[in-house]
Amino acid sequence: MQLIIRGDKIEVTKAMNDYVSEKIQKLEKYLEDANEVRANILIKINGLKQKVEITIPLKSVILRAEAQENDFYTAVDLIIDKLERQIRKNKTKLANRAMKFNKKEFIIDSIEMLEEENDDMIRRKIIEMKPMNEEEAILQMELLNHQFYLYKDATTNKPMVVYKRNDGGYGIIETE
Repeated sequence: MQLIIRGDKIEVTKAMNDYVSEKIQKLEKYLEDANEVRANILIKINGLKQKVEITIPLKSVILRAEAQENDFYTAVDLIIDKLERQIRKNKTKLANRAMKFNKKEFIIDSIEMLEEENDDMIRRKIIEMKPMNEEEAILQMELLNHQFYLYKDATTNKPMVVYKRNDGGYGIIETE
């Protein structure tokens, strides 16, 4: 697995780098073609706490988790556990969806994210929207654990937003 480790307001030491590399190897057993997978790791200082974010874009899902702790090593341990649970939880969900669509593999195109930090209050992301249907967008939103998800509709080619409703259902916002 290729690791891209960045520090924000912190210098990433060799010990930190080695620890993350050692721990993230636990995830390789779940991944096909682990040598081709790229993991983006961001380490931040937030007051007295250290925040670790790991994003692993795959061709079928985007694995993402974050943890904030007083100790860097504790944060890494927590985040690896979160990612492992996320993989196990969604593995059967993806298999069931794949069978529903009669596909060997359920493909959700990965999102290329480039972060631009212009201000502490505003976080910007540039995403590449690839066409998908409503069910694929809902699955991607659930996998990312977000409240909404922007996608390009496969039939109309228009940008659309799927969101979680307070009653537990989903809503779709279409553009004209």
